[in-house]
Amino acid sequence: MTEQEILSATDVSKTFQVKAGDVTAVDSVSFTAGRGQVTTIVGPSGSGKTTLLYIVGSLEKPETGAIEVAGSNILDPATDLVRYRRKHVGFVFQFFNLIPTLTALENVMLPMDLAGVSPEEQNRRASELLDGMGVSGRLLKARPNKMSGGENQRVAIARALANDPDIILADEPTGNLDTATGRTVIDILSRLAHESDKCVLMVTHDESVLDVSDRAFRMVDGHLNEIRA
Repeated sequence: MTEQEILSATDVSKTFQVKAGDVTAVDSVSFTAGRGQVTTIVGPSGSGKTTLLYIVGSLEKPETGAIEVAGSNILDPATDLVRYRRKHVGFVFQFFNLIPTLTALENVMLPMDLAGVSPEEQNRRASELLDGMGVSGRLLKARPNKMSGGENQRVAIARALANDPDIILADEPTGNLDTATGRTVIDILSRLAHESDKCVLMVTHDESVLDVSDRAFRMVDGHLNEIRA
């Protein structure tokens, strides 16, 4: 990897067993992604892009290949995957995946609590992150069902940043939002890459996202092809 590149996938494959037979969701995929960049993988539903994202985030395990993050192979059996997720990766999901019984502030504090951060620092950093996302005042104590889709996604992005990860993995981050709100979320992710030097890896069926992408790939039937270097 170059100095800028923090993520490298090499010959990664993943097959699922279903009633109709084996389905290869990811087929010998290789790519790199760097700090300070938005790397986008576009493709239709069922193309394998979410499975690939989950492999990078260690939520799925491939049959073959290597995933290197900051020079370490996360597929090595000796790798502490819990520590890897907490230190290196923040997730942003299409359906937000916020804890419904927690407030916006508590949702952002939770990853820090799991990482052993002091309550005072959790509160300070969560408030700061949410303020940066335009979530403040009464919204800090609001639960997900009392917030709009856009507000929920802003909270989800703040939560992804809670432990200051190197990589933000975004799975269809605009898929549950209207066009204008979705664009705002994409602009936030772009700023995180370009102003905060994060590696943002996004998978989506929305090709308008290519406008803000520094690198782009298209995935079809488990195969990945670069369309913008």
